[in-house]
Amino acid sequence: MTTAETARALDVDGLLAAARDKTGLHDYGDDWFVEPLSVLTNALADEANLSDLGLDLTRRRLVASLADRLRLKQLQAEHPAILDEEVVVAAEICGLPRTGSTLLHRLLASSPEVTSTLSWETSYPLPFPGESPDAELRKQKARDRYEMFLEMAPDFGDIHTIEWDGPEEDVILLDRTFTSMSYDSFYWVPTYGLWLREFDQAPAYRDLKEWLQVLQWQSPDRDGKPWILKSPHHLTAVDTVLDTFPGCKIVMTHRSPTKAVPSYASMVGAISSQYSNDVDPKAVGPYWRDRFVTALQEYAVVRAARPDRFVDVTFQDTVSDPVGTATKVMGELGLPADREALEAYMERNQEQRHGSHTYTAEDFGLTEAGLEQDFAFYEKELAS
Repeated sequence: MTTAETARALDVDGLLAAARDKTGLHDYGDDWFVEPLSVLTNALADEANLSDLGLDLTRRRLVASLADRLRLKQLQAEHPAILDEEVVVAAEICGLPRTGSTLLHRLLASSPEVTSTLSWETSYPLPFPGESPDAELRKQKARDRYEMFLEMAPDFGDIHTIEWDGPEEDVILLDRTFTSMSYDSFYWVPTYGLWLREFDQAPAYRDLKEWLQVLQWQSPDRDGKPWILKSPHHLTAVDTVLDTFPGCKIVMTHRSPTKAVPSYASMVGAISSQYSNDVDPKAVGPYWRDRFVTALQEYAVVRAARPDRFVDVTFQDTVSDPVGTATKVMGELGLPADREALEAYMERNQEQRHGSHTYTAEDFGLTEAGLEQDFAFYEKELAS
């Protein structure tokens, strides 16, 4: 697929029109999102080397995200009470990818005292026409999508356990703002990633709050329950998270980057190979090394200014004593810990199949010695 062909297929005006045609709706509300969408589509055309299948899937994905923006604005207009929903976020679990954050998130979310974004609803957050309150149509589509994903990337489940109906990262909601770490994880788009480092993500987080409002509005059983959310993406906007959600704490999961960075590079390689037949693993590693060096440096600045908004968890503690660690975190968040629910989740977790994937830092253009030097500032903090 040539650059010119990809650019035509991902023309922003064409995508906007396609979503309007798909929904019969026209009001996108504030069009701030057009800038990130334009940066992303330019990078996809110039850098991503999309296959024919990759281009088709990507165009569908972008149109679907735009269609959801249109539907959200329509639903808010029809039901103004949605915007009156009070969203209370107790925690955003951050940390580098591959630091135990997924296990911690699913443990904390198992408590009946809190709520979290679920995988099926991050994929299909808005009611289908005529749908019953149990959302069975959306759940079925999510199951089908999950099965298709595993067919395309059969080894991915060995790297990261997927639960179509379990807690999932709220960054998937942010994908609809086109300011998301998902995009440079799924595609080779370094220009987009560099741009995102400098972009003010405040409008995206205002949108995220609106998505949480609409999910809460659809589920009365969430009334009064604080949200426990999670994504490494939030490391790119720590100040913005804390400003958007007063009272929210950052639960920072810690693991040596010499382990975490090659592990994430392995995951990115598995994902991006679905969309391109030309993925260079030795470029992927240095790219994410640089991204995470920047993210951790910026996190350190925010932490120093707002130390009361952070909770620390080590990978070793999460792995060696998951229930005890989760109980401690809940206490630091001022929330009750239901040990029975935590232990029940761990039983389910042990029953799930966990494969293994083998890789080295050198597979991704890195060395352990180089990573130790690059992240020495962070390793020093971990040791203190």
